[in-house]
Amino acid sequence: MPDAVPPGFESLATSRAYFTQESMLAVETRRRKLFIGLPRETSLQENRICLTPEAVKHLVEAGHDIIMESGAGEPSKYSDHDYSEAGASIAYTAKEVFEADLVLKVAPPTAIEIDYLRAGQTLMSALQFGSLTADYITSILRKKINAISFELIKDPSGAKPVVRAMSEIAGSTVMLVAAEYLARSSEGKGVILGGITGVPPSQVVILGAGTVAEYAARAATGLGAEVKVFDNHLYKLRRLKQNLGTQLYTSTLDTFVLSQQIRRADVVIGALNAEEGRVPFMVSEEVVASMSPGSVIIDVSIDQGGCFETSEITTHSKPVFRKYDVVHYCVPNIASRVPRTATNALSNIFTPILQEISEHGGINEVLFTNEHFRSGVYAYKGSLTNSTIAKKFNMRYKELGLMIAVRN
Repeated sequence: MPDAVPPGFESLATSRAYFTQESMLAVETRRRKLFIGLPRETSLQENRICLTPEAVKHLVEAGHDIIMESGAGEPSKYSDHDYSEAGASIAYTAKEVFEADLVLKVAPPTAIEIDYLRAGQTLMSALQFGSLTADYITSILRKKINAISFELIKDPSGAKPVVRAMSEIAGSTVMLVAAEYLARSSEGKGVILGGITGVPPSQVVILGAGTVAEYAARAATGLGAEVKVFDNHLYKLRRLKQNLGTQLYTSTLDTFVLSQQIRRADVVIGALNAEEGRVPFMVSEEVVASMSPGSVIIDVSIDQGGCFETSEITTHSKPVFRKYDVVHYCVPNIASRVPRTATNALSNIFTPILQEISEHGGINEVLFTNEHFRSGVYAYKGSLTNSTIAKKFNMRYKELGLMIAVRN
C-alpha cells in the first residue's frame, strides 16, 4: 500500500510555482532610424532615381527620414508632390540633401557633390568602371566616407541584383531600338525586324551570352528574327539555350566565323561583360566596314570600352552616328531611356537593402553580419577596399573583412 501523502503536499507539488518557468528576458533591439538623401541627378541625361514615392512612403512609415532634392523624380515622371505626400521632405539645394547620413543616387557624385560629403557618411551610387579615374577615388578616400557601388552589391545567391535588373531592361530595350533604326528608310535598311510569310527573316548577331543577350535574344526571336549568339564561355551559351527553351545558333568567338556572320547581319548587338575592367573582344574596323549599308550596331558595352573599334559614346538626345554607312547606337545608360521602369526596378532592390541596414543597426553592423553586402564596398573610412580598383590605379588597399573585425 503506497505511503500516505502528507496533508497539503499534493497542492504544493502540483503548484506551477514549483515547475520550470519560461524566462521573459528583455530583447535588445538594434534597429536604427535612417536619414536618407535623394539628390537630383546632374549627370548627362541620367533620368533615374533610386526610390519611388511608394517606397518612400513605406520607409517613412517604418520611422525613417527621407529628404529629396526638388525635381529629382521628374525625369521618371514623379512629381515633388508625389514624394511630399509620401512623407519625404523636399529640399531646394543639393547641399541640404547631402547632409543626410546615407546618400542614395544613381550616377557617381560630381566633384561639387563630393565636396558636400563629410566623414562618416555613407554613399550608395554607381561606380562606372569604364569612366573611373584615380582622382575620383582619391577624392572619395580623402572624405573618409563609406562608399558602396551598387553594381557590385551581391545578394545571398551571389548574383548582382542591380546589374541583373538593368541588364534585363537594356536587353529588352535594344531590340526596340534596333527595330526603330532598321525600319527607318532614311537611316536604316527600311526593313522590319523579324520577318513575314514569304520574306526571309532579318539576321541578328549578339556578342555575349549574359543577361542582356538573353533578353535581347528573347525579344528578337519573338519577332521572328534569326538570332546567332557568340561567347567564349560555353556554360553561358548552354544556359542561354536552356533559358530560352528554343534551338539557338551559338558559337565561340571564332574570328573567321564571327566576321562572316557580322557581314551578313542586319543588327549586331555588343553585350560582352568586362573582365578585369576591359571588354575581352573587339570587332575590327575592317569587319564593320564590310557590313551592308543601313545595318545597325548597338554597343551595350560602350561604358566599358565597347565591343567595336568604330564605337564612340553617344547620348539620348543624339543617340546614333553613321560610319561606313552603318548606323551606330552607343548610348552608355540604355536603361535611362525608360526611366520609370528602371526606377521601379531600382526601388525594388534598394528598399529591402535599406530595411536590412536599419534592422542590423547601421552600415557597420550590416557589413559585419552580411558578407554578400560587403562586396559592394570600395571605400571604408578613408581606406580603399577594392582590389580591382587598387590594381587598376596601382593603389594600396585594405581587406574590408579584417578592418570590420578589428573595429567590432
